[in-house]
This record gives sequence, C-alpha cells and structure tokens, in this order.
Amino acid sequence: MRVLLIKTSSLGDVIHTLPALTDAARAIPGIQFDWVVEEGFAEIPAWHPAVAQVIPVAIRRWRKNLWQTFKNGDWKRFKQRLGETRYDLVIDAQGLLKSAWLTRYVQGPIAGFDRDSAREPIACRFYDRTYPVPREQHALERVRQLFALALDYPLPPGIGDYGLNRAQLADPNAPPYLLFLHGTTWASKHWPENYWRRLAEQMSELGYAIRLPWGNDAEQQRAERIAAGLENAVVLPKLNLAGVAKVIAGAQACVAVDTGLGHLAAALDVPTISLYGPTLPGRVGAYGRSQIHLCATGPNAGLGDRDKPCFDDLLPERVATELQALLLAPETV
Repeated sequence: MRVLLIKTSSLGDVIHTLPALTDAARAIPGIQFDWVVEEGFAEIPAWHPAVAQVIPVAIRRWRKNLWQTFKNGDWKRFKQRLGETRYDLVIDAQGLLKSAWLTRYVQGPIAGFDRDSAREPIACRFYDRTYPVPREQHALERVRQLFALALDYPLPPGIGDYGLNRAQLADPNAPPYLLFLHGTTWASKHWPENYWRRLAEQMSELGYAIRLPWGNDAEQQRAERIAAGLENAVVLPKLNLAGVAKVIAGAQACVAVDTGLGHLAAALDVPTISLYGPTLPGRVGAYGRSQIHLCATGPNAGLGDRDKPCFDDLLPERVATELQALLLAPETV
C-alpha cells in the first residue's frame, strides 16, 4: 500500500506525526509513505523506516517571491512530482487550507479531519473522506487517531513510538554532556538569560559538561554569554538540522524552552526538562518518556501572548533540582 502524507510544517508538528507512521507500519505490513514537507524539515521524515520518498515543498520561501517561483519553474516541477504516482490514499494531517490545496494535484482518494476537527474547517472541502478527531487532546494523539481511522486499523494502546533510532544518530565516542536548547521564536518563550547562566553555573559546579547550540547571531551571542568563563561549558559551531539532531541524540539530558528542538529531543528519547511560559504543554508539549514539563505561574503565564515575559517565578534553582533528579532517575517506560 502506498500513501501520500501531507504535513508540511512546523518542526514540532512534523515530529508529532512520526508515531502515526509507526502505528500504521505495524498494523499494515508493507505500507509505504511518501511525505510532502517543508524543505527546511526534509531530513526528518527520511529518518523513519516507513517513509519511501520525501517530497520537499517551499511554501514559506515561495510566498516571498511568487513571480520568481512561477518564472523559474519551481511550482510546475513540484506539481509534476505530486502527480507522478497514483496513491492508494492521501492523508492531509495538517488540516489547513494551504495543505488541503496541495491535494488538488495528487492522484488518489483524499482523507483528512472533518469540519469540527480541522484547524481550518474550509480544508475539509478538499477531502473525499473526513473523520472526527476530538480537539481536547495532545496533537500527536490526534494524528495517530486520524491515521487509524483513515487506514482502518485499531489505535494501539499506550504511548506513541516515534520510530527513530537514537543510537544511529549519536556519536558513541562523545563524552557525557548536558544540552541547553535556549533558542526559540516568541520573545515571551525565552527563559531569562541570567537564569540560563545561573543554571549553567550550578550544573558546571556539579561537574557536568554543558553544550549550547545556536541558529542565528542573537542566539550565538547569548550562548557565548551563558558559557563565558565556565570551563565545562562549550558553545557549539553552527549546525544544520541533522547536526543538531546528532548532538541531541548524544546528550545525557536537555533543558529546552518551547521549541521544535525540544520535540526532537523527546522523539529521540532524550530525558528533557521543558520550560513553558506563555504556552501550556497539554496539547502541544514535548511527548515521550522521561519528559518533564515545568510551567511558569505568573500573571501572563499560559495566555499565549507572544511578547509579555512571564518566567520570573520559574527559577533556575528549581530547574537544577528537577534536572538532577531526572539524571539520577532510572529510565522510564
């Protein structure tokens, strides 16, 4: 059976789709997926054994220069590639107008969330088959349920399996270290820099090595300030997504703000402390074994505001205590 999956972005959403592939592969022997995904995340689907082809799309880049996109033939080539294969089923696991629109160029019956379940109800107009999936649950579980309904198999009980092999990515010769995933998008999701510094000082004093990745100039400068003068703290060189995944896979544990890389740590089964301020982890938090969610409780916490800081009461001493306990705990299942 050959299925086309459309789940283009974001990084966390792409990662949350992986357990559904694992469920389907176990329920339907021989099933293979092709996956339409934003070019920046195209490495991730290829890590899952049930994915045969990754079909990159560049909606984010194309939107910035529509004329150039049509002129250079990028859009035409993408549509041709979508239409090359007749699929037994097409699943739009995103439920947005932009993802549903892509199904116009695909051969095969199209399945997706019903009107009450899709993030944008208009998307269901493009589907041949729609399925109700309750919203009041984690996003990852919603995708698992959609796949089970669309492909007609019983939803497996228990925690979802991302299907990734951490050992294949990690460097077996690397010494132990902690990884601080300090970069994120919203201003309000940033844990205060002086808190990161105090946490680095405390964990360094306990003898732990610390690694700090970065993705842009501002993150690099922050990482250098956090690590300044600490013998055990190292700012990593700039890495692509595969490089960051390798570093995450090799970590003893991570501390992360609400960021896609935190979800990647969960997918790779790395024990992680995730820090939530303006957002709540119930529906979109890091999902998996050995995942600890710490939430701010100040007046702006959990309100979804992109700009107002709300982390004052989530102190580094608490994070350090939770991190030490996580490092000492036996592996959970």
